[in-house]
Amino acid sequence: MPRNMKMRDHDINPCLKETDASSKCLDDNHYAKDMCSSYFIKYKNCRKFWNAMMVQRRRDGVKPHMPTEEERKRILESLDRVPY
Repeated sequence: MPRNMKMRDHDINPCLKETDASSKCLDDNHYAKDMCSSYFIKYKNCRKFWNAMMVQRRRDGVKPHMPTEEERKRILESLDRVPY
């Protein structure tokens, strides 16, 4: 499977929604990056949050290291809000 297709997998990429939103913003604003900084920040915070989760699960011996899409939904629901 090509790398590009892997990154479109919701179980592998927890920040797919944020990725798509920042790409759409760039497209809509003719690639003026300064217009999309809030989308970039949200994406960066998403990656930080799920990377920390993955590292903790690896330390605890939980597999898979990255929670599946269903697990991530339950985690976010338990927090009552999106932490990024």
